[in-house]
Amino acid sequence: MTKGGSLIFNLLPRNKHDFEKVNDLKKLPKEDIVQLIPELLGWLQDINWPIAINISQILLTIPEETIPHISLVLSGDDDIWKEWCLRYFVMELPDELILSLQEEIKRIAYTPTKGEELEEVHITALEILKDLK
Repeated sequence: MTKGGSLIFNLLPRNKHDFEKVNDLKKLPKEDIVQLIPELLGWLQDINWPIAINISQILLTIPEETIPHISLVLSGDDDIWKEWCLRYFVMELPDELILSLQEEIKRIAYTPTKGEELEEVHITALEILKDLK
């Protein structure tokens, strides 16, 4: 987990404006980015952070490895984070990869928690299911 003698975690963005680190991440080999998925996914907790969209685009380059982590978010209790993960990651996936999250998406769409209803996460989940072919 080192790169050139320094911990790969030193490559993570330090703040919501750290586009320099984001650009460095884009140059990393896939196996290094995979190690950082949980930390990178944390940047999707607020899509209004300037680097959030860029981070979601990086995660979309490794969708199969990111999906198990998205699944954990979808089964958690941070409803706004669920919304951003659905809207800025899951909606961008090809249908065959969305199917691997179908159980969680259906649960949110058809039996949402009070928080998911309040944040309208169930509406996003319904949109995803409607667009599945």
